[in-house]
Amino acid sequence: MEYRTLGKTGLRISRMGFGGIPIQRIDAEGTRALMHALLDAGVNYIDTARGYTVSEEYLGYGLEGIRDKFVLATKSRSWDRAGMAGDIETSLRNLRTDRIDLYQLHNPTLAQLDQAAAPGGALEALLEARAAGKIGHLGITAHSAQVFEKALTLPWVETVMFPYNIVENQGEDLIRRCSEQNVGFICMKPLAGGAIENAALALRYICCNDSISVVIPGMADPKELSQNLAAVNDLSPLSDAEKAAVEAVRQQLGTQFCRRCNYCQPCTAGIPISSAFIFDGYLQRYGLADWARDRYHAMDKHASDCLDCGLCETRCPYHLPIREMLKAVAERFGE
Repeated sequence: MEYRTLGKTGLRISRMGFGGIPIQRIDAEGTRALMHALLDAGVNYIDTARGYTVSEEYLGYGLEGIRDKFVLATKSRSWDRAGMAGDIETSLRNLRTDRIDLYQLHNPTLAQLDQAAAPGGALEALLEARAAGKIGHLGITAHSAQVFEKALTLPWVETVMFPYNIVENQGEDLIRRCSEQNVGFICMKPLAGGAIENAALALRYICCNDSISVVIPGMADPKELSQNLAAVNDLSPLSDAEKAAVEAVRQQLGTQFCRRCNYCQPCTAGIPISSAFIFDGYLQRYGLADWARDRYHAMDKHASDCLDCGLCETRCPYHLPIREMLKAVAERFGE
């Protein structure tokens, strides 16, 4: 395993970390087994969030007895001092630790970032917790390039997490600036929210960018861990065949696709929007039309139930034309 220094934090972390979203689908015992597999493999960076339902709690259970072997990061969407102070205490309790190595503002808008840094904002609670030894370092996660750019002007920001993958390189210049400013860069959405099927190719592509401190694919079982490790530990340059495969993925996906972040939810009509787009992807791209149709039609609400209110589009960090995309899904599935 290759190790990097996470920018100005000085933390030594594995080039591949662990994204804590998927463990919401398993259980505490499965998480414990996975944590021990990470330890054996040399993976020492773990990312989770207050918003990932049971993820912090499962990780707290899974890390008992081995907590000191890992660099632990979590995040909160509270923008005021009281809310953030409460979230920090909840994270400490859930993770069964007295110190969190990195605490991040979780995907703020520019206005929310300003609110967090203003008097009475979340930054006050973060700085107080850092002074008390409850957290070690501060960072920001973002889906917006404007927020990313703003973060690089803030002296207290030690790390930035942002999407970067084969089809999303809009942050490439800013990622390079992170390296120049000694700000740690954490790569999320390495598989574009699951839209990229070839995980090995996706991770190899990302690790060829030397400005990336750590990539954090989500994993729910040891098999995924083994596959991802094989890709990350291959330090050779991309072959001509791999470069051709990268271009094929770009041609196939383009830029107008769902990353499954679910910030668009809840839908006014009750449509599971990301699920509709997932099944549509399987229908169109992966040769699983019958499988996709069965699961799509089993949903309680379908794309055709869209009320055209547009609320989802105001929430989407990628500014997708969700209503038009849902109409296309409804046409392909017939409801």
